[in-house]
Amino acid sequence: MRQRAIVLFLLCNCFLVLKAQQTFIPYGKITFEKKVNLIRAFENSPIPEEAKEKMKKYALSNWELLFDQEKSLYKQVKKEEENKNFGPFSFSFGSQTNEIYTDYSKKNRILRRSIMEDDYLLTDTIPGVKWKIMHDVRTIVGYECRKAIGVIHDTIYVVAFYTDEILLRGGPEGFSGLPGTILGLAIPRYNTTWFATKVEGFANHQAEITPATKGKKIETEKDLNKLLELFTRYNHNKKEKSEEAKKRLYGYTL
Repeated sequence: MRQRAIVLFLLCNCFLVLKAQQTFIPYGKITFEKKVNLIRAFENSPIPEEAKEKMKKYALSNWELLFDQEKSLYKQVKKEEENKNFGPFSFSFGSQTNEIYTDYSKKNRILRRSIMEDDYLLTDTIPGVKWKIMHDVRTIVGYECRKAIGVIHDTIYVVAFYTDEILLRGGPEGFSGLPGTILGLAIPRYNTTWFATKVEGFANHQAEITPATKGKKIETEKDLNKLLELFTRYNHNKKEKSEEAKKRLYGYTL
């Protein structure tokens, strides 16, 4: 009887230690799979039906979020794989942010964008998202996540699943503002989802969490206008307003 009690005591202690480790992950790396439903994305486009029939249903790409308690670096890995997935339509989806460095303590970020094979660095403050936390719960890569619904660009709804077992209050594509780390994200309007496939806690990647330095800095309104002109030069929508182009340039969070 005494031996059983000792075994139970040790098992409980092991569980509490493991739970404590899960609850306080100070730094690490999260790998995300981004999935774009191409069939839905091009459903009402002028692309010929023959081309649509040859199109893959989903375009997949992998991204990683390196983080500590104050800053994070979100970047794409194996970019050539995404281009293969998108095929001849890769340019249409080339407006996504290539890299985002965020300093939560200073409330600012640096975005590196590749446009026409040149890199540009845009600096701005961390944008806010209006979130409403729901009661729904979902498990993602072993972490219990609470559902939240947010709104970006005034009318576009975002569904997020976050966990408070990881200390960073951020997530993929620059989304933040929830009481934990976003491990799942969906934007129905853009037919796009991001879900964590792996969490590597306690792996020290702090030395890698640095902002991009190679690229032309966009520091003035004049610089930004020139970049917007370049960004929209090959856009099929010639009547696109500058504010709409700016939203596409900065990505999902502006």
